[in-house]
Amino acid sequence: MSKPVNPYFVLFLSVILPGVGHVAIGEARRGLAFALFVLLFSFLTYMTITPEQSFIGRHAGGLFIWALSIPDAYRRARIRFSVGS
Repeated sequence: MSKPVNPYFVLFLSVILPGVGHVAIGEARRGLAFALFVLLFSFLTYMTITPEQSFIGRHAGGLFIWALSIPDAYRRARIRFSVGS
């Protein structure tokens, strides 16, 4: 079995791109699911909100899912890191 990835590195990866932190800890399906839902909810929010809204407002659904994925990846990495140490 490979050495667990440092949880802080996973946190950094999760902040950079949605789902990448999950991929780094070996949960590629979960990471790709988060990335897919970020895109889906960004698109849905973009299509249903008025054009006068800011970029953040137009993509709020996707950004919300992304924000949920960050602590999830970190928590899962921390559990793996403490078990593997």
